[in-house]
Amino acid sequence: MTVHPEFKDYFSADSAAYAEFRPRYPEALFDWLSSLCLGHDLAWDVGTGNGQAAVELARHFVQVIATDASPTQLAHAAPHQRVLYRVAVAGEAGMEAASVDLVTVAQAVHWFDRERFWPEVRDALALNGVVAVWCYGLLRVDPAVDAVVDHLYEEVLGPWWPPDRTLVVESYRTLDFPFREITAPPFSMEAVWTLRDLAGYLHTWSAARRYQGQTGENAVALVLPQLAHAWGDPVMQRTIRWPIAMRVGRRPVRWLKRS
Repeated sequence: MTVHPEFKDYFSADSAAYAEFRPRYPEALFDWLSSLCLGHDLAWDVGTGNGQAAVELARHFVQVIATDASPTQLAHAAPHQRVLYRVAVAGEAGMEAASVDLVTVAQAVHWFDRERFWPEVRDALALNGVVAVWCYGLLRVDPAVDAVVDHLYEEVLGPWWPPDRTLVVESYRTLDFPFREITAPPFSMEAVWTLRDLAGYLHTWSAARRYQGQTGENAVALVLPQLAHAWGDPVMQRTIRWPIAMRVGRRPVRWLKRS
C-alpha cells in the first residue's frame, strides 16, 4: 500500500523501535477523557502509530477506529479485538458523520494539515462529542542526565527538528484549536528504564533519524559517554518522567470557518 504523497513520514523507518521504546500514557488520562463523554460507542484515535492510545481507549469504548498514514507503523500496532486499524491520512479518514464520541490525537496533531483535519473532526463528532489532543515535552530524570539530554536536543539536534514541532516546544499553547475548550487536569507519563531503554528512546526522535540520514553519524552515540557517566550503573533502573500538555474541547454549537 502506498503512503499519501503529502504525509510527513518521520517515523516509519524505525517503527519497531518506536513501538518498543516510546513511553506509555497513564490510564488516568483515558479514565478522565471517558468521563467527559456522554456516549461510549465509538472512539477515533488519529495518528495512532503503534496503537498505544487506541488500546487504552478500548477499555472505555465499544469500538475504537485507529488511523495512521503509515502502513509500516500500523504493522507494529498492538492488536485488540475492539480496535480496528485503518491506513488513512488525517483529513481524509472518511468517518461517518456525527458518529464519534471521542477523538484523540496523541503526540501527532502538529504534523497534520489542520485546515482539513479540524472540519473532519467537527463532522465526525457526535453531539457534545469530545476532542482531545496532547503532546509531551523533554523527559526529566535528574539534573545530570537532564543536562545531557538537553544538550542533545538543543545543541546537537537543534537544526534537525522539523518546524512543525515548535508547537510541541510551546506545549500546544499556540495550537489553533477551534472547539469549546475544557480545562484538563495535569497528567504526566512515567517509565522505569535502564540506560539501554533511554538510549533506545532517544534514537526514536525524528531529529535523530534526520541527522543520521543526512550526516551518516549517530547523534545519540555522540553523547552516550556523557549520558553513561551521568546515569551510573547502566543496568540500574531509574524513573523517567514526561509532562503532558493537553487541549480538550467539545464540538462548537456553531462551526465558524477561520478567515
